[in-house]
Amino acid sequence: MQSISASEANRHFSNVLRKVALGEVVTVLSRGKSVATIAPITRTDEGREEARRALVARLRKQQPSGERNWQRGEIYGCGTR
Repeated sequence: MQSISASEANRHFSNVLRKVALGEVVTVLSRGKSVATIAPITRTDEGREEARRALVARLRKQQPSGERNWQRGEIYGCGTR
């Protein structure tokens, strides 16, 4: 983990972001005290998949509403009735 002053982080923010993108964690100091940590995002599909399953389950329970008198081509602008 690297520490950097707030003024230095401000001057070289794009460099800080490059380091973070490569996996480094940067602590920002103001007057010698830690005020922020910049860290890479940890991406997991677990939460996303769970949210997708919950949405699909909810939509399956929901009754359709309105008329279904349109065709796929009308929606995408590539056909007529």
